[in-house]
Amino acid sequence: MLLLVFFCYLCTMNYEVTIGIPVYNVEKYIRLTMDSALAQTFQSIEFLVLDDCGTDSSMDIVREYQQTHPRGKDIRIVRQPQNGGLGRARNRIIEEAQGRYLYHLDADDAIAPNTIELLYDNAQRYGADIVYGSYLRIEEYSEHTRRVPYQYPASVFEKDDEFAEFAYSSYDRLQCNNWNYLIDVAVLRRNSLKVPPVNYWEDLAFTMDLPTYVHRAVLLPDITYYYYCRKGSLSNFQKRDHIAKDEILKTIHAVNQNKENTGRLRGKPYFPRRMYKLLMTDFYMACTILKKRNLIYPAFSKREIRDIMSSPLSLGEILRFRHVRMPNLILYCFGKLSPFLSVLLMQLLAKQRKLI
Repeated sequence: MLLLVFFCYLCTMNYEVTIGIPVYNVEKYIRLTMDSALAQTFQSIEFLVLDDCGTDSSMDIVREYQQTHPRGKDIRIVRQPQNGGLGRARNRIIEEAQGRYLYHLDADDAIAPNTIELLYDNAQRYGADIVYGSYLRIEEYSEHTRRVPYQYPASVFEKDDEFAEFAYSSYDRLQCNNWNYLIDVAVLRRNSLKVPPVNYWEDLAFTMDLPTYVHRAVLLPDITYYYYCRKGSLSNFQKRDHIAKDEILKTIHAVNQNKENTGRLRGKPYFPRRMYKLLMTDFYMACTILKKRNLIYPAFSKREIRDIMSSPLSLGEILRFRHVRMPNLILYCFGKLSPFLSVLLMQLLAKQRKLI
């Protein structure tokens, strides 16, 4: 019996990479995703499909691939006890992954045939904890498809804090999406990293501090991921006709968890820029609420919008910053002014920056 258990254990550890695919009501797109995943040139892949208890035929299609595709034996289906949303789905994938490395793929997107091979080869070459590919954003909001590439400069980071300094050097320097990177699963499990259990901005909340746990990282200019944006997607508040206030409150709470992580990072050379990015995320959330306030029910009060901008730092700490002091100070003040004045100034700044 012990030999059988040991043999079964070994059999669960024979994949180099797990591609994690959370599935919920995507029957229109799941074939595109599965075809691209199963067409990978890299062979040692576990295709971990997370069934999030949808109501359409998505999982029937996945089971069809499992039974008929030449790589069907490498497709493993794990079912949630009930629908839990994207954040919980990603966490279950992290727990269940049998590969040494993990790659997240959303069930309505696609990847290039050499994606895993390219990322894995670079992880091995540089001993990297994480390797990012570049991606193509495909907007299908109307009859005219718009394609927008997002490409990184070829980069290798091998020194302590070097990758985090790069990530925080500007707001959008590093993708905030929880896909299109290959990461050593040990990094996630060793640090007990979890994705917030929400459907919107859970990626940003998770990836905000991810660079601080990474020692070696690689960025590639190669387009490895095709990110499809469609009307009605949960990942896009901006293209929806109704937004529940409770959904936004959960997102605000998820982002606020990064504020609780502030103490661990005090004294790091990138800390002021990390704080600026964190408070700018709050500002963009406030702008989204102001822009879409007619679609949000129940409505946000001015006080609630002001409170989004609360800073975990004291005025004295910000004044001691050696760089990005003034931007941090301005964002800090938004959280301290009266609700009326704070929202008024946010609206003026947002209009100047064409955010509303």
